[in-house]
Amino acid sequence: MSRRLIPALLAVMLLLAPALAWAEPALFVARSGAATLYLFGTIHVLKPGTNWESAKIRRAFDASADLWLEVKDLDDTAAQVPLMQQYGIDLANPLSSKLSPSDLQRVDAALKQAGQPAGEAAAEPLRPWLVGMMLGIAPALQEGLDPKSGVDLALKAQADQAGKPVHGLETIEQQLRYFADMPQVEEISFLRSVLDDVAAGPEKLNAMLAAWEAGDMATLGKLALEDDADKDPALYRTMFTNRNIAWAKQLVQRMKTGGVSFVAVGAGHLAGPDSLVVQLQKLGVAVTRE
Repeated sequence: MSRRLIPALLAVMLLLAPALAWAEPALFVARSGAATLYLFGTIHVLKPGTNWESAKIRRAFDASADLWLEVKDLDDTAAQVPLMQQYGIDLANPLSSKLSPSDLQRVDAALKQAGQPAGEAAAEPLRPWLVGMMLGIAPALQEGLDPKSGVDLALKAQADQAGKPVHGLETIEQQLRYFADMPQVEEISFLRSVLDDVAAGPEKLNAMLAAWEAGDMATLGKLALEDDADKDPALYRTMFTNRNIAWAKQLVQRMKTGGVSFVAVGAGHLAGPDSLVVQLQKLGVAVTRE
């Protein structure tokens, strides 16, 4: 090898080193006393066959006595359906009575694009937040992503097979009520935000997936959080900051019993200035990137 090439190759290797070090989904470790928590950021929908489980993630999971998810029974559709009906349907006040004509047109177009021929008419009994959730998942489905291939479900299946207890930081009802209890103006703001994402196409979604797979938490945080924080600070506080604070308090209590646990939450909750990582650190827990 030419001696002239050696400095150039070393420079390239130094530039690539951070990317090579984090070329897998992010894993953090929290330690306090005799307790260790592995914090893993998940994606709830993925393309079938996506290979996300690195040797490092597998070792952390195997070393853990139990699994903590956002919701323990995330695969219990029988429990979810009546709650969605209870909190997401408003027969007395149809959707068209809550939205402006321009918003209704956008909902109509987005639903038809998502494969609902009746468009907005099919959503008349639904509250704005539920329409937003339905439309929010549509681009992922169109890109070939599948909730059944999500990381959370895969980890739960592995825990069940290994006999590891599974715990939830929240219940299904709690999660739905974050949306259902919003003032109507915030519901509509959430729906408009989703409509903006749908109109923008799949580029942002694909960029988020790429950042997650590479463990690029800075980029993931910008893509997943900054728009929400700027456009709707109240919604951001409800969906991210306040939940991260509550989860951190729960996990600190868990750490008082010692042992090792694997904690898997949406990757956005481990990014940004209000992340679960930051909230744990504020409570005196040492958290580092693995």
